[in-house]
Amino acid sequence: HTSLISTLSLFLGTALTISSNHWITAWMGLEINTLAIIPLISKSHHPRAIEASIKYFLTQAAASTIILFSSTINAWSTGQWDITQLTHPTACSLLTSAIAMKLGLAPFHFWFPEVLQGSPLITALLLSTVMKFPPIAIFLLTSNSLNPTLLTTMAIMSVALGGWMGLNQTQVRKILAFSSIAHLGWMTSIIIFNPKLALLTFYVYVLITTAIFLSVNTTNSLSLPAVMTSWTKTPPLNAALMLTLLSLAGLPPLSGFLPKWLIIQELTKQEMAATATIIALLSLLSLFFYLRLTYYSTITMSPNATNHMKLWRSSKPMTPAIAILMTLSSTLLPL
Repeated sequence: HTSLISTLSLFLGTALTISSNHWITAWMGLEINTLAIIPLISKSHHPRAIEASIKYFLTQAAASTIILFSSTINAWSTGQWDITQLTHPTACSLLTSAIAMKLGLAPFHFWFPEVLQGSPLITALLLSTVMKFPPIAIFLLTSNSLNPTLLTTMAIMSVALGGWMGLNQTQVRKILAFSSIAHLGWMTSIIIFNPKLALLTFYVYVLITTAIFLSVNTTNSLSLPAVMTSWTKTPPLNAALMLTLLSLAGLPPLSGFLPKWLIIQELTKQEMAATATIIALLSLLSLFFYLRLTYYSTITMSPNATNHMKLWRSSKPMTPAIAILMTLSSTLLPL
């Protein structure tokens, strides 16, 4: 019952935020979302899960309060509560940083890997896809009133930190968290110039991340050594996982390359070639740890690679959803 209610109110909050015109309804949707995901994070009653849900609640509550504060400042100075009419400069900067805090963009990214590591895999999937949707919708609605310098700075920082801090992680969920931060950096770099392209990037990211989380959930591999031994259980799934990971890294023939290509093109059109070069070079960092994941999952033979105790892990049955998502997330661009 609890999970049903939580999931329903999750979707209710998302729909409320996306369809709202008034700042208060947007804020209410965000709050409903936050409160609905907390039981899903703390369901396992593990101390780490409880810690994760508390961290999540505190950051999200602070960010929601800042959103409310910025809209109140705007209403105080202009006298209207419409989302698309945010004009006051202080309110714009506050809103930009608050949404960045909700999304986990650098420099507000520290809560995200910890929360993802503390929650179960399916909840982690929800956190990195569904929970990013309402803030991105607010970004899209207010894209003409955001603070451009702040956004570009945060975008470059996010791509840098998402690549750099993911390098020495061994937990799969943390690696995916840092990859999420880097992808959000790509999205925010473009959101002022071409909001639809940012939305496309988000959709492609959600598709590929869902495929990866579901396949990792099938083989139940939470760390790199576990990924190493997982190929014995489902060899075809692991081969597909390799393609999907490379697609998430944005290698050319795969569909993860499409948004990056378009974003670089758009940035050079806007005479921001320097930014485009910087984020393209910084995404090489994240390419490194995606390559390490693919290397561990497919190329390394299990007995030669590790000398620790073999973990006895059960694997869940594969579903057609994984197959469809995998196919889409690797071949969407060629098709």
